[in-house]
Amino acid sequence: MSDSIHRSAPDWQALLGNSGPLAAVIPHFSERPEQQKMAVAVGEAISQRQTAVIEAGTGVGKTFAYLLPALASGGKVIVSTGTKTLQDQLFFKDLPIVKKALKASAKLALLKGRANYLCLYRMKQALEDGTFSDRRSVSYLHRIDDWSDMTLRGDIAEVNNVPSDAEVWSSVTSTIDNCLGAECDDYANCHVANARRDAQEADVVVVNHH
Repeated sequence: MSDSIHRSAPDWQALLGNSGPLAAVIPHFSERPEQQKMAVAVGEAISQRQTAVIEAGTGVGKTFAYLLPALASGGKVIVSTGTKTLQDQLFFKDLPIVKKALKASAKLALLKGRANYLCLYRMKQALEDGTFSDRRSVSYLHRIDDWSDMTLRGDIAEVNNVPSDAEVWSSVTSTIDNCLGAECDDYANCHVANARRDAQEADVVVVNHH
């Protein structure tokens, strides 16, 4: 990631102006004074190494108001969201836009709790042991198996043909109690370990409160 960029208040405001970098990549962008005001507050807090508590109403454009100055600062950034849905939106939609706007080379990482990742070892065990006998669960298990051959992240949110509350998920994800850690035969390809490693190496990490 580039070196830290020290900006004055007008510069932070300009990031979200009609002639700013965000306007260049978002069609029909229109500056919002409250959004710019929030960006200034965030930017000043970062540059002065202070804590800021900011409340903004609906329609202000809070996401870009904190993401642009955060990435422009050039430091390590951790963004925590209230829901996994918002977490995915930030990582897959909003952050790429900000990176493009700033022409930043920042490495991004998405990190969720271990229950959100497929466990390759437990997946194999479920298939070999015949854990499920009812037709629906068996069908779900094979759908997950098919997906497991294609996924890079192992994030179970990618699977849209198996209900999120299906019983089968508890048998193909791990807990801290049943995880074998480095002793696991599949550790080299462990999705949890890989996600944590990516987070350690990233400039921007998106997590959630839960």
